[in-house]
Amino acid sequence: MGKFKSLIPSALGGLLFLSAGLTACGDKSTSSVSAPSVDPNQIVMLKGSGATFPAPLYQKWIQEYSSTDDKKNIRISYDSVGSGAGVKNFLAGEGDFGATDAPLKNEERQKFPENRGKPLQIPMTGGLLVFAYNLANYEGLDNIRLSRNTYCGIVTGKITKWNDPAIVADNPDVRLPDIPLLFVHRSDGSGTTFIFTSHIEAVCPDWKAGSGKEVEWPIGIPAPGNEGVSTQIQQTAGAIGYIEYSYSKDKNLQTAVLENKSGNFIKPSPENASKAFVGQTVPDDFALVIPDTESPDAYPIVGLTWLLLYTNYDDPSKAEVVKNFVQWSLVEGDESASTLGYLPIPDDLQEKVITTLNQSL
Repeated sequence: MGKFKSLIPSALGGLLFLSAGLTACGDKSTSSVSAPSVDPNQIVMLKGSGATFPAPLYQKWIQEYSSTDDKKNIRISYDSVGSGAGVKNFLAGEGDFGATDAPLKNEERQKFPENRGKPLQIPMTGGLLVFAYNLANYEGLDNIRLSRNTYCGIVTGKITKWNDPAIVADNPDVRLPDIPLLFVHRSDGSGTTFIFTSHIEAVCPDWKAGSGKEVEWPIGIPAPGNEGVSTQIQQTAGAIGYIEYSYSKDKNLQTAVLENKSGNFIKPSPENASKAFVGQTVPDDFALVIPDTESPDAYPIVGLTWLLLYTNYDDPSKAEVVKNFVQWSLVEGDESASTLGYLPIPDDLQEKVITTLNQSL
């Protein structure tokens, strides 16, 4: 077992956690990850697919990793097709790695191809989901507050106007427009949907659709990927939907302040999201899920995202590069993670992950 024991040592723990990651990035002279032990004249190509949640970070890591002179022979590509398709491709033995925001289920593990060894599920970063919305044509409506009862009403279809009494009660000091509220959700198999519906199932008594990468939505406009949902919100006045935090930053979307389990309204930020991981025990398979944090100061909708690796690669050079890339991303990629709004994996969990990699590949 492992714990996020070093995340929040004080009331400013979220900041300390992120600062520690940035500080570590700034002085890697004694702990930098060397290039993989492969023939520099051999071109090694890795292909992966999966979650859109971490796609901006993975693309950034790939660019940074392969840009140095000692890795010019390495080619890594990542297709952000969603966790559902990524898991399907991984279990079919297509590509060299997969990516998902929903940990593998037992029935999925049973489909794993025997010739590929065992599935490895490696946590790469944490993040938060936001209710992003488009009321840009109205003044003073940034950072509206949504109580738990209110956002439950939105996802179940009970609230259909922006001036609904529930939203008005949450925001007594602003004037909300009398326009339709249009909920946007994912149309594809999605780990982001798994994180979101795991929270909604835990919080909303009237929610009947359960949780998972795909659910039967009672209402809403479907769109593919975090990219598609964020674009739909950006282009639709009155729209609201769930997306990973970095996408809202990239498109400069308005985001809601959410009520957590303790009744506190918390602004979405990496600092506030990191507090949800305090004291959490990480299982041996790294499949940590937090549907509804108990932390009184934490933002309530958070999750991890994982790379899916094989333990048996036909080409030893691929195994070496996979291991090296994952280790480099965890140890030296934390500054990029913080810059984009993700949560770097803390040092103690990094060590456990790297030990698992070295023992398995």
